Amino acid sequence: MQQAFSITAKLMLFLGIIACSSNGQAPSPTPVQDPNTDPNAEEMPAEQGGLARITAVVASGDNGVYTFEATISSPDTGCDQYADWWEVINLEGDLIYRRILTHSHVNEQPFTRGGAVTVAEDRVVYIRAHMNNNGYGSQVYKGSVATGFEAETLDVEFAKELETADPLPQSCAF
Repeated sequence: MQQAFSITAKLMLFLGIIACSSNGQAPSPTPVQDPNTDPNAEEMPAEQGGLARITAVVASGDNGVYTFEATISSPDTGCDQYADWWEVINLEGDLIYRRILTHSHVNEQPFTRGGAVTVAEDRVVYIRAHMNNNGYGSQVYKGSVATGFEAETLDVEFAKELETADPLPQSCAF
């Protein structure tokens, strides 16, 4: 009996919303796109092509060694333009981990790749992506394993010297 009342009450509420709308149809919510979290949004282009951006980060594991799964959206066209790595850096700009991407992902956008990162659970870090021909993107994720990660904008010049730090890609397969 209580379930029937609940369904009836919901139906009456819905019909009331329809009756109050000017065109006789229920109003639909206006979609809001957040360029920091929308994997289809494009980052500001560089001179030639564009920049890679992190769109999600998930960490799992324990005992200071965690698997980070980074999702990247990048304007890959082949070996001439592709996201060639993603990395984890501390707030001071020191490299903690770099995942080399050995090929372009032209037909796989966005894509997710993981890696084992040695970091304390409460250590706040940035996760960012790099394009072989345009450098770092400004759309990054910041946070810790303990608190989770959120989208943020980081100056593309922050710790830019890491572009020449090992490990670096040796080649691009396709």
